[in-house]
Amino acid sequence: QVQLVESGGGLVQAGDSLRLSCAASGPTFSRYAMGWFRQAPGKEREFVAAITSSAGRTYYVDSVKGRFTISRDNAKNTVYLLMNSLKPEDTAVYYCAADTRPATFVGTQYYSASRSYDYWGQGTQVTVSS
Repeated sequence: QVQLVESGGGLVQAGDSLRLSCAASGPTFSRYAMGWFRQAPGKEREFVAAITSSAGRTYYVDSVKGRFTISRDNAKNTVYLLMNSLKPEDTAVYYCAADTRPATFVGTQYYSASRSYDYWGQGTQVTVSS
């Protein structure tokens, strides 16, 4: 069983930055691929970013490329999402997710799909005012 706890959300103004953190339980965190998703009111959950277990590869939705950065610290069992130049359309509940089942020869389509992840956090609210 893996537990994920997000933190770092809040209310900011457009153009500001936030760093979200997701702390994971378990001794094998370094083996997991990790993802961030978000869900705005009235909308479906959407992929934001993902990072492979070795941090060798990262993936982003086009709308956040160049503004958001996903990273991980395996020694701290934590994955981060640094969000710069925030826009009102970034307002959403942000969820951390873990893919604990090793996958090879996969890419963007795999990591951007909710079904690829088997554990989810409770979410943290990010609100960006204009």
